[in-house]
Amino acid sequence: MPRNLRRLMHLVLFCPLSKGLQSRLPAVKVKYLVVAWLGVLVASWVIYVQYSSYSELCRGHVCTMLICEHYRRGIISGSVCKSLCEEKTLTLQRCLSTSPAHQVYSAVWREKAVIVKCGIEDALRGDGGPNSLPKRDASLYDKPTRGTSMDEFREMLHSFLKDSLGEQPSLGSLVSRVVSLADVNSDGKVSLAEAKSVWALLQIDEFVPMLALQDKEHAPRLLGFCGHLYATERVANGALFRLDVPPWLQPLVPEALSNALNRWLAPAWPRRARITIGLLEFVEEVFHGAYGSFYMCDASPSRVGYNANYDCKIADLGSVASEAAVRAFLRGRTCQTNADCTFGRDCTATCDRLAKQCNTEVVQPNLAKVCALLRDFLLFGAPADLLDDLDRQLRTCVTLSGLASQMEVHHSLVLNNLKTLLWKKISDTKYS
Repeated sequence: MPRNLRRLMHLVLFCPLSKGLQSRLPAVKVKYLVVAWLGVLVASWVIYVQYSSYSELCRGHVCTMLICEHYRRGIISGSVCKSLCEEKTLTLQRCLSTSPAHQVYSAVWREKAVIVKCGIEDALRGDGGPNSLPKRDASLYDKPTRGTSMDEFREMLHSFLKDSLGEQPSLGSLVSRVVSLADVNSDGKVSLAEAKSVWALLQIDEFVPMLALQDKEHAPRLLGFCGHLYATERVANGALFRLDVPPWLQPLVPEALSNALNRWLAPAWPRRARITIGLLEFVEEVFHGAYGSFYMCDASPSRVGYNANYDCKIADLGSVASEAAVRAFLRGRTCQTNADCTFGRDCTATCDRLAKQCNTEVVQPNLAKVCALLRDFLLFGAPADLLDDLDRQLRTCVTLSGLASQMEVHHSLVLNNLKTLLWKKISDTKYS
C-alpha cells in the first residue's frame, strides 16, 4: 500500500483519537472505536445518498405548482382541480416515484386514500434543480388549438388511438369514452381547457391502457384528473412481496434472507391462490380484448398487487403496452442479437441476423412471464397433495413460447388447467 494512502487512512480512522488516549486503551477497544467510526461514515453516506435520491425523485411540489398555475390561468380543467388547487382536499403524502419524469404519490382525496400520478418529462424546463420550476412555454397543452371543432377533436382522438392500439372495430366507443371523460361539468360540451387536459393525459404511456382496460376487474380505477395529473384507486398491497429491498441496499442484504422474509410475511397459501387466480384472469383480459391485445413488458412483483380482500389488482399499468405499440417499436429496428429487439424490460422479439432487423412478434407470452413470477409466490407452503401437480403445470407454463397467433389454443389450455387446479382447492372454503 502506498505510504501516502496509509497516512490518509490513519488520519480518517484515528484522527478523533489522541495519541495519549490510544496508548491508554487496550487494542481491542481501539478496534471497536475504529469499527464504530466506520459505521458512522457509512451511515452518513447512506443518509446523504437517500436524501439526494429523494430530492431528485420526489418533485410532487413542482408538478402541483405547474398544474395549479395552468388551472388558474384557465388553460386546463379537470374533476380534481378544485380539490387540489382551491379546497386543498387533495393532499400528497408519501412519495412512491421511481423516476423523476413520472411522479407517483400516495394521497388523500376527500378523506379517501388514492394514488396520484403526474408525468413531468415535458415540463422540466428549469435549471434541473430539485426546486426548479418549469418555464411557462412548456408544450404540454399545445393541442388542440383554439378554433378546433368537436368533429375535428373526435378525429384527432380517433387517429391517435388508432396509432396507439391499431385498427380496432371498437375504437369509436373508446373515443366516446374519452369525450365523456373530458366533459368534466357534464354539460354535453367539451371546452378548450377540457380538451387540452385529456389530450395531455393521452400522451402518458400508462393512460391509454388504463382507459382501454377500465371495465376490467383487475385494472386500477381512474378516479379523476386535473390537466396531466390523475388520481387512481389505491391498492392496499402494491406488490406481491411485502419486502422490497431498495437497489442501493441489495448488496448488503443476501437474496436468501430477503426471500425468507418475504415467505414469512406472505399471506396464507389459500389467499395466495386467490390472488393467483385473479392474476391469471387479468392475463385473459388483456389477451385479444375489445381494444386488441396488450403485453406485460415488466412482469415483476412490484407491478402486481392485491386489495384487502386478496383480489388481484395491477398496481401499475406503466409496463403494459398494446400490441400495436410494441410492433411499431420493433418494425424496421436494426439489431445484432435478440436483446436489441426488446421493448420495455422483457417484451423481446427475435433478430433476423441476415437482414439485421427485428421481427415484430414478441416470443414469450404474458402467461409464461406470469408463471415464472408465480413459482416464487405460489409453491412454498402449497398443500402436499397439490404440490407436484402445481409444480409440473407451472414448469409447463414457463416454457410457453412462440408466436401468439400460432399458440392461442395451447395458451388457453394451460391457463385454464392452472386456474381449475387452484380453484378446486379453495372452492367451498372461506377463501373463495
